[in-house]
Amino acid sequence: MTITKEKLQKQIDEFPDEISIDEVIERLIMIEKIETRIQESENNETISEENLKTEMEQWFK
Repeated sequence: MTITKEKLQKQIDEFPDEISIDEVIERLIMIEKIETRIQESENNETISEENLKTEMEQWFK
C-alpha cells in the first residue's frame, strides 16, 4: 500500500509538536491500515455481515 505525500503531510500536520519516533511509527502504521481498509471497501473487497458472524462463531468455540 502506498500513500500520497499530500495525505501523509496532512496526517503529520496533526501530530503534536513533540512526538517520539515510536509513536510516529505507530501512527504511520495505523494510517496505512486505515488507508488499506478504505481501499478494500471502495473495491468491494469486504465480507458480508453474515459471513462475519459465522467466522466469529468459529473463533469463539
